[in-house]
Amino acid sequence: MRNFLWGCFEITGNIEAYLLYKDIEALTAKDQTSISEEEEKEEN
Repeated sequence: MRNFLWGCFEITGNIEAYLLYKDIEALTAKDQTSISEEEEKEEN
């Protein structure tokens, strides 16, 4: 999905495709952080 959105932005210059790409990137990073935090809690 991210690659598709980046390709759309790259080809068309559509700012909405870029903003959606950045939103998905931020959500992915947030999910990774949440998973890491949950794993740390389980270890303790």
